[in-house]
Amino acid sequence: MISCTVRYEIDPDKLDAFEIYARFWLKKIPEMGGTHHGYHMPYEGPNDIAYCHFSFASLADYEAYRAAMWDDPDCLKAYKFATEAKCIRRYDRSFTKPLLKGATVEELGL
Repeated sequence: MISCTVRYEIDPDKLDAFEIYARFWLKKIPEMGGTHHGYHMPYEGPNDIAYCHFSFASLADYEAYRAAMWDDPDCLKAYKFATEAKCIRRYDRSFTKPLLKGATVEELGL
């Protein structure tokens, strides 16, 4: 599994528009084979930073999603919406491999 974290710098005066855009992807990513872990919106602290987390079974599956979304009319409409609303100033993506299974104290070997 590979997880993508997107760090958005958003326009705090256009938070409503960004939330509409985010809600689209909450629905669309699962439709395209991924698992969405949600958006984390500004609350306390910086008012212009939001995070998004989603996963695909493999990097190949993520790359297939990225290719398919450029041919998907709904995805193109979502990008057009965000561009016209100017709610996103910039974004960065990073990829991680989730660690989901805990260890017992015995496994620490101490």
